[in-house]
Amino acid sequence: QVQLVESGGGLVQPGGSLRLSCVASGMTFDLYILDWYRQAPGKQRELVASITSGAGTNYADSVRGRFTISRDNAKNTAYLQMNSLKPEDTAVYYCAARISQYANIYWGQGTQVTVSS
Repeated sequence: QVQLVESGGGLVQPGGSLRLSCVASGMTFDLYILDWYRQAPGKQRELVASITSGAGTNYADSVRGRFTISRDNAKNTAYLQMNSLKPEDTAVYYCAARISQYANIYWGQGTQVTVSS
C-alpha cells in the first residue's frame, strides 16, 4: 500500500531554515501530485504547496517566496525547503499524495516544525 514518511522537522529560530523530506513507497511516484499541508494547534489543516507530475508548483500566499517544493522521482522523495521561517509557521507538516486533482489523498504521519527563539 501507499506509504509516506516525513522527516526533517525540528526547532529553529525565526529567520532560520529547514528542509523537510517525504519518502514514498507502494506507488508509481512520478505519476502523483505531491502536497505539503500543515496544521497548527486549534487551526484547520491548510495546503502549503503542491507539485504536479510535470513539476508545476503552487504555493499558499503565506509561504510564497519563502518555501520551495521539489521532487526527485529517482529517489521517490518530495522536499519542502523552508527559509525565513516565522513563528506563525509553527505546525505539524504533512506530506500527501494524490493521483489526480480530486482523487483520494494518501497522508504521511506528519513532522513537527517549531519556530521559536
